[in-house]
Amino acid sequence: MNFVSIRIITGDIQRLVTFYGRITGTAPTWATEDFAEIATPACTLAIASERTLKMFAAFAARPAANQSVIVEFLVADVDAEYRKVAAWLGEVLQEPTTMPWGNRSLLFRDPDGNLVNFFTPVSAAAIEKFARYAAL
Repeated sequence: MNFVSIRIITGDIQRLVTFYGRITGTAPTWATEDFAEIATPACTLAIASERTLKMFAAFAARPAANQSVIVEFLVADVDAEYRKVAAWLGEVLQEPTTMPWGNRSLLFRDPDGNLVNFFTPVSAAAIEKFARYAAL
């Protein structure tokens, strides 16, 4: 088994895809007007309109209702990323802070209110843990 993507259901797909494309610096790939992906070497963030739920269980997900999941991006320098995005980011919950487990972390919300974490490993253990992603 291989974890390959996470999908966010949204009521405003254009806004959310634009946001994630901007914060990641990655051009989205649109499959349809209701589905786009932001692909990174390690994983893909899929973003779909709520209309796509009709293809699954119609009420299985609700846009902008997440209260427990954090979408995380490993970045080379979280402080530099913060300086790049701070002016237009919106709600920042935590400016770059070194966490007890060895990551320097920036926590904010996307336009739908989903939590997003940019992090950079800074302790020896965290750097070793995430070293495999440096090669991607």
